[in-house]
Amino acid sequence: MKRSRTRRRTGKQQPKGRIAALTVIAAALTAIVIWIGVNDWDVTKTLERAGLADSSAEQPETGTPADMPAQPGKNEPPEAADTAVPEEPQPQSEPEQAEEPAKPFDGGYVEGQTLPTEPTYVNGILIANKKHPLPEKFAPGENKEARDAFEEMAAEAKLSGYNLTAFSTFRSFEYQVTLYTRYADRDGQEAADRYSARPGYSEHQTGLAFDIGEVNHEKHWASESFGQTEAGKWLQVNAHRYGFILRYPKNKENITGYMHEAWHFRYVGKEVADEIFKENSTLEEYLGLE
Repeated sequence: MKRSRTRRRTGKQQPKGRIAALTVIAAALTAIVIWIGVNDWDVTKTLERAGLADSSAEQPETGTPADMPAQPGKNEPPEAADTAVPEEPQPQSEPEQAEEPAKPFDGGYVEGQTLPTEPTYVNGILIANKKHPLPEKFAPGENKEARDAFEEMAAEAKLSGYNLTAFSTFRSFEYQVTLYTRYADRDGQEAADRYSARPGYSEHQTGLAFDIGEVNHEKHWASESFGQTEAGKWLQVNAHRYGFILRYPKNKENITGYMHEAWHFRYVGKEVADEIFKENSTLEEYLGLE
């Protein structure tokens, strides 16, 4: 009799247990629906927040990461390795013109100019260049003051181991005719005018020009290479102390009318030579000659 009572009690409790289970399930489903709704009905997002999905799973790319090289887009085909993209031309108001090179002293001479009857002096300095010629009969010979200054300079140079010599000083008008004609016949007049004076225009005719070289080094005489020798370098930095200037410096052809001559020095006196040396200028610039 006891057993039947027990079975009857258990049978009456079974519907109540099912109802409780269904209630729990319903509550769970309701909570899930509400949770999905909160996450904008995105199931994947809901599972990530619930810890039920791997957030590192591959997702669609929305941009290019900073540490990855940019990839060409659909409308941007990759450039070929050997193809350069031309720059777009910029508008210009006026076409650019190439810079003209410096011209050597208007070609030099005043064509048709006749030789004067008197030499030209500017501030007491005798001038002989392509604009200011000398009289044909002007023949003072080698200047004694210039010679004495050279001997003094050569003596000091010898103490430093340089045996200087003046291999050409005064030249007469007639001798210049011979030299210039020879050079013009050999190289043409245009070329000769760059390194040799026409008769009446030579500074050597003043007796104040000294072509200087080193004894036993004749291969550098009347050559630009003299300026690269130790003796030539010594002369360039010391000549002004004795009244001499390098008459035809580098990059001054448009002013002096002649190409650079590392051996040609002109006596002008110590004071003037010192000023020209400090200014790194020429006799024309110092005197304001055109």
